[in-house]
Amino acid sequence: MRKLFFALALSTFATAALAQTAPVSGEVTKINEAQGKITLKHGPIKNLDMDGMTMVFAVTDPAMLKTVKAGDKVSFEADRVNGRLTVTKIEKAK
Repeated sequence: MRKLFFALALSTFATAALAQTAPVSGEVTKINEAQGKITLKHGPIKNLDMDGMTMVFAVTDPAMLKTVKAGDKVSFEADRVNGRLTVTKIEKAK
């Protein structure tokens, strides 16, 4: 039983490690600094198993919202943070 538990734990860890964030291309459509949110039109986000769409995300650091504006093409990373879809990193596309 102990070996089975250990094998399951390793399997879960390996799956979580594979689901790391990866940069996604997008475009800023709206910024709400008061609520710490950004609306992005984006391509597929593989680590979230999400197709391309336009949606609102929270941000981990409200200072991120000052680095971009509506209409900017961006590269960003997103993940679930405390159950919320959240942008963890963003920069203007090069």
